[in-house]
This record gives sequence, C-alpha cells and structure tokens, in this order.
Amino acid sequence: MSLPFLRVEGLMKRYPGHSGKLVQPVFEGLSFDIERGRFVCIIGHSGCGKTTILNVLAGLEVPTAGHVFMAGRELGGPSLDRGVVFQSHALMPWLTVRGNVSFAVRSRHPDWSRPRVDAHVEHYVAMVGLSSALDLKPAQLSGGMRQRVGIARAFAIEPKMLLLDEPFGALDALTRGTIQDELRAIVRATAQTVFMITHDVDEAILLADEVLLMSNGPCARIAEIVDITLPADRKRESMHHDPQYYRIRNHLVDFLVRRSKELSTPGAAQFVPAGWRPPRVQPGLDPNPSNPPALNPSFALDPAGSHSNSNPESV
Repeated sequence: MSLPFLRVEGLMKRYPGHSGKLVQPVFEGLSFDIERGRFVCIIGHSGCGKTTILNVLAGLEVPTAGHVFMAGRELGGPSLDRGVVFQSHALMPWLTVRGNVSFAVRSRHPDWSRPRVDAHVEHYVAMVGLSSALDLKPAQLSGGMRQRVGIARAFAIEPKMLLLDEPFGALDALTRGTIQDELRAIVRATAQTVFMITHDVDEAILLADEVLLMSNGPCARIAEIVDITLPADRKRESMHHDPQYYRIRNHLVDFLVRRSKELSTPGAAQFVPAGWRPPRVQPGLDPNPSNPPALNPSFALDPAGSHSNSNPESV
C-alpha cells in the first residue's frame, strides 16, 4: 500500500500563556491524509486554527506536537516545494507583474537564462488572464488583478503543493467568481495538489474534491471529511441544479451552525486512539442525509478500542 502524498500525524499547537501558565491548545489530535492531485478545502469557525495548520504545512510555524510528511519526507521549514497565496497579495510594490513573478521563478531556477525565465513567467501570467498587464506595477492594478498575480507567482514555481489562505476573501463577488473559475481551470490543467482555507461553503463545493470540517476551538479537531461527489466538470452557474448540491450544502451548513459547537469538548482528543482519522462521508450520494455521522464529543470507543463511527458513509 503506497503512502499518501501528504500525511499529518497527531498535530497539536499550543501557544504560551501569561506567567508560564499552561493554556489549552488551539487544536489537537489532528491526523489526516491528502492524496496527490486533490483539491482540499478546510472549513471551521474563527479561532479553530485553520491558518495555523496552513502555516505548519508551509513550514512557517512549528507544531507543539505531531509530524507532517510530504512525499515520504518530514517537513522542516519553508520550501519552494510549497507555494503559498495569502489573504493579501503580498506583492513587491516596486516591481512590475513580470518582475514579481520573475523573482519567484529565479529563486526556484537560478540557472535559467533570462529568455527562459521570461517565457515561463509569460505562460503563467497568461493563465490568469493578465498578459496585457505584464509591465504594470501593483499600484496600477485592481485588487482582483493583484490577487491573480499572487496566484500566477505561486503556480510559476511549480510547487508540489499549493497552500491558499482565503485568497479571495477581500474581493467583490463578481471578481471572486471569475478568479475561482480561473483557479479551478488551472488546477485541473496542472493536476496540482491544493490545501485551501475558506469560510465560503459554496466556494468549497465548487472548488474542492473534499472538505475537512473542524470543530470549534480551543482544542479543535477535524471532525469529518466530506467528499464532494458532484461531477468534476461542474460549473458555478449550473451546479445548483444537481440534487447532490443541496445535500452537500445542507450537510456543511448544519455542521457549521450546530455540530461544530457540539463537538468542541476541550480535551476530547485524549480519547482518540493513536492513528485515528476522521470519518469520510458522502452526503451528496445519500438520499436521506438528515442524520449526521455517529460521532460524539468524546469520540466514544467501543470495547475493542475502535472509534464509534465504524460506517462513516452512512450519513
């Protein structure tokens, strides 16, 4: 059996408190896998540690406990193997679009000639529809265009994994929709592995192959993984006509409104067996998805020591 592309084992993050007092961890007991080429979104209320998880995956933060492995190697610090797109565009204002993307490409390929760098940059800038803006500086671009440059820069270094921290949160609805469509097309064309934070349920359904649902913090954990069973070629303007869409959406909204709080018992992760992974559910394929998975705040164990949700697809 081959190892998953990304494996997270027993991740926990605790920030130091005042006067040396112990504080509850932001999240604990996180274990999950991501297969190569999958688009994964993570959803949860503010304070559950989504951005901290992304920063750990990016190598920007060190976990208090646990390990992260990518392609069979444990991660240790930032690397060009992982491209990051933050909530703000984070462009260098004194450089043009070409200069911002070229800077990243030269960092990745210092031995490339200038013509080769230029051709590479122009290819990825064209993919986000900004060929006409190559020689403009960030101050001359709209907010949506700046975010496109950030996406082009991340893709241009051809990372093994792309990490997105709510990259469209500050954009208006029309611009957001356009860039979502562009991102989906690029990811499908490049078979890129993506881990993305979002608060937008519809955005997750449109973009993701699977959605990680986090309980409320502190001591947050991933309660379940939802497979997005809509067709891979789904489109924003038509996906709501598919009956699966409403089953999936209702499941996600119900979790955020009700179950995320019910599952937020501090210290519950201590009841999770080593190597436990959240149940995988498929509400889009269930004709009667009114009953949530058999998962309770204490992760109750049966006498054999396995978790109580032995049939996670029976949502």
